[in-house]
Amino acid sequence: MKDCCVCQKKNSAYKCPTCKQFYCSATCCKSHKSVGCEPPPAKVPTESREPVKYNFPTEDTVPLEKLELLGHSQEIKECLKNPHVRDIARAILNDSNPTKAIALAMTEPIFVELADACLRVVEPIDNYKT
Repeated sequence: MKDCCVCQKKNSAYKCPTCKQFYCSATCCKSHKSVGCEPPPAKVPTESREPVKYNFPTEDTVPLEKLELLGHSQEIKECLKNPHVRDIARAILNDSNPTKAIALAMTEPIFVELADACLRVVEPIDNYKT
């Protein structure tokens, strides 16, 4: 099950962060990336499982379907390539007062780019046309 997706070597130690297939070396990784890969298809919940729901939704709650779209946005992926943006996001997640941490993060233009990209996914401009 951990065979290299390129050369089929057994017990490959590395996993592609995008498609989750295993590979054994940098050479095989480059080869794998050159043909392109896609995230595995989202698992469709079975009928026996209850749909995930928010415990306390508000008028500002983003539907889960829209949140899932964030992971497919190339613009967001490009923003997250910047280590400074990832550090800011990590700081927000680890802060005891995330609201204050987000307000501070929004003073950083590089983080505002990420926030704007997220908003374009969850609240497309088409929603504002009358």
